[in-house]
Amino acid sequence: MFAYAAIAIGDMLVGLVSQYFKSRKKALLLYYMLTIVGLLLFFSGYNNSDTSMYSSCTLLGFSTGFWAIFVTMGAEQFGTNLRGTAATTIPNMVRGALPLINMLFLDLFQKSWGWNLINSGIVTGIVVMSITLIAYYFTEETFHKDLNYVEE
Repeated sequence: MFAYAAIAIGDMLVGLVSQYFKSRKKALLLYYMLTIVGLLLFFSGYNNSDTSMYSSCTLLGFSTGFWAIFVTMGAEQFGTNLRGTAATTIPNMVRGALPLINMLFLDLFQKSWGWNLINSGIVTGIVVMSITLIAYYFTEETFHKDLNYVEE
């Protein structure tokens, strides 16, 4: 429940953070860093009580507020005629990656390599967050982009 409330707050605040930085990329990077901190706390020895578990889940929930700006940035990469399609397709492509992440986590790390749940989660988190940071690096800043154009 704490995570869901924090997701809603994170979604609302990411736009304000973007306005503060005058950059969608900087806001996105901040939220990615918060996600990494949340993952570190979740998988660390700090997470040894109900309170610390709720705190970790709340931070992870808040930090996933990057979805609001992530979809916005993705849609802003396209002209007016394709922007709506992009805005609905981008989250579905991310959701579509979940079976691959599950295969990595469960089939490769746990079933094939015999890793335990914690180690599988840590390495899966490292792989996924590494991909997000690489994608961040190659993503175009869209904060001051003129959106009045049509894709040819």
